Amino acid sequence: MADRKRFLLRISPQLYAALERWAADELRSVNAQIEYLLQQAVRATGRASRADPASESSKPESEY
Repeated sequence: MADRKRFLLRISPQLYAALERWAADELRSVNAQIEYLLQQAVRATGRASRADPASESSKPESEY
């Protein structure tokens, strides 16, 4: 499994509950749902890297 960057995310209980319901509807964990939504937002705004996303996880942390 590829290494992933870990970080703390503070959100309201109401937002978490909404994400939890949405994730359940799409058979995802809340973490996977948040990652999916962030990926969609990055692509939609044209901020996605031209590099293959799989290769992004192989960068040393100093390059982030």
